[in-house]
Amino acid sequence: MSKPPNIGKPIEILLVEDSPGDARLAREALKDAKVRNNIYHVENGVQAMDFLYQEGKYDDRPRPDLILLDLNLPKKDGRQVLTEIKSDDDLRRIPVVVLTISEDEEDIMHSYNHHVNCYITKPIDLDQFMKVVKSIEDFWLTIVKLPPNGEL
Repeated sequence: MSKPPNIGKPIEILLVEDSPGDARLAREALKDAKVRNNIYHVENGVQAMDFLYQEGKYDDRPRPDLILLDLNLPKKDGRQVLTEIKSDDDLRRIPVVVLTISEDEEDIMHSYNHHVNCYITKPIDLDQFMKVVKSIEDFWLTIVKLPPNGEL
């Protein structure tokens, strides 16, 4: 029987979500993941960029292996965050999954035009939301080969 991927080192996940309820549900869905992970949560786009650039109170945080990004954020919205991530040579290879309520075609096109790895609309139903987060975990943490953390 083969070992689960990444058995020694946990996957670092940055959750960028301003809704406390959605953040709690996402963390809960990921805490029993098949693959060990550490989940870091920030509530707005400014905090997300500080985390990614390891600035201020985030200076000791690891570089994430995966980013779960809401689009509708205070201070700096997720569209701006995505654009900044994918325009930065040091950050662009970090996979970004947009997880948002927006079904707007402009948001979808903007996200893919700025190299989002996946765009998922959040279900309203609690059970469906949990299933969606579990499916993200199944795909991104067990099937996909992520780039080495910190590699250019």
